[in-house]
Amino acid sequence: MSDFTSNFWDLYVAVTTVVSILACALLLWFSGKTHAMSAHDNTTGHVWDGDLREMNNPLPRWWVGLFVITVVFGLAYLFLYPGAGTFAGKLGWTSRGQYEAEVAKGNKEVAPIYAKFMAMTPEELAKDPKAMAIGERIFQNNCAQCHGADAKGSKGFPNLTDGDWLYGGDPATIKTTLEQGRIGNMPPMAAAVGTPEDVRNVANYVLSLSGAPHDSARAELGKPKFVVCAACHGPDGKGNPAIGAPNLTDNVWLHGFGENAIMEMINKGKTNQMPAWSGKLTPEQIHVLTAYVWNLSHQGGDIAAAK
Repeated sequence: MSDFTSNFWDLYVAVTTVVSILACALLLWFSGKTHAMSAHDNTTGHVWDGDLREMNNPLPRWWVGLFVITVVFGLAYLFLYPGAGTFAGKLGWTSRGQYEAEVAKGNKEVAPIYAKFMAMTPEELAKDPKAMAIGERIFQNNCAQCHGADAKGSKGFPNLTDGDWLYGGDPATIKTTLEQGRIGNMPPMAAAVGTPEDVRNVANYVLSLSGAPHDSARAELGKPKFVVCAACHGPDGKGNPAIGAPNLTDNVWLHGFGENAIMEMINKGKTNQMPAWSGKLTPEQIHVLTAYVWNLSHQGGDIAAAK
């Protein structure tokens, strides 16, 4: 990777910035030293539109003063703050440092509220309107980009409201998922299944497991070949939460529905990643978010029926 990086652009930015500021100072100095030849009426002799003449007056002192202040400010800024390539500035200020300081300040201000929440179980938090309002804002700011504002997901992003969970939907498992993230990996299985016709047959057998429209003759042919899939999805196709293998019998399709979609999964496989949030959210925020996500599929106390 080092072959593709260098300090050229750092030097380019630093030199360009400093030279530009010094050029402004030199322009001001030369304009004060150079005097244009003027006529008897104190004009330069330049005339536009027949009667518009250029006067040969010096620059106003207030304007010169502002120009000088601007140049001095620019040099002082580059000395104190990062702006000249890799030079960090004497104050050591960084946007990341300021962001972290502001986050720490905000966390300190809300610490009393979260202290109360940490003493409650996720099930208890789910009944607390204030906790759920905070959980919703955390979700909208961090999770809605993938799972949607309504948490119903989209292709490749799980629906969090239907009670169908790859790794389990209890609060402890949800918290682990939020803290550590998940990497789901479906390897390409075409070679293990057999011929392209075998792949199609297995796809129809998988469709039959959930009662979806399928070719029954192909499904019967694909059933013996499903044994290579049973290692993860189980002999009955009901999945394995320990490794995040989906239940193939519930008619919930994360990556697309139908014969072609299933064949593509068998042929190409799929890797999905849920990022870890322990580095961005505090333990208190994750605790509240856990309760909010758990409550999405437990509205009214009952798990919503899986699609």
